[in-house]
Amino acid sequence: MPQQITKGYRALIAQAEAEIETLDVADAIALQGVDDVVFVDIRDPRELQREGRNPQAFHCPRGMLEFWIDPESPYHKDVFAQDKRFVFFCAAGWRSALAAKTAQDMGLKPVAHIAGGFGAWKEAGGPVEMPEPKPKP
Repeated sequence: MPQQITKGYRALIAQAEAEIETLDVADAIALQGVDDVVFVDIRDPRELQREGRNPQAFHCPRGMLEFWIDPESPYHKDVFAQDKRFVFFCAAGWRSALAAKTAQDMGLKPVAHIAGGFGAWKEAGGPVEMPEPKPKP
């Protein structure tokens, strides 16, 4: 018997966005350089290599988020213990909505995510740092 998924990704994203703050890209870009804001890039490392990155963002792969936030985890990262505002983003805003909701559910606050993600960030002219090209063998 095939699996019967009762809640799809669209419903999960809608539920997350109903419970978290969503920033439009212009508001997010205005936060660049603000001392008490940490941008958290949850994209896969290959996405950063391919698309570039926000030069001030902390990179936290989505698969490590819960472990890096929890101070009881052996993988905890001190950045998440700071008394700051955390603005999550991914490529298009779907994973970051889920990540911000998870972080908020864990007690991290305040959190938000960027509507449209890094794609919207680049399109709106937000700062982007491209990686060094890999040397060819």
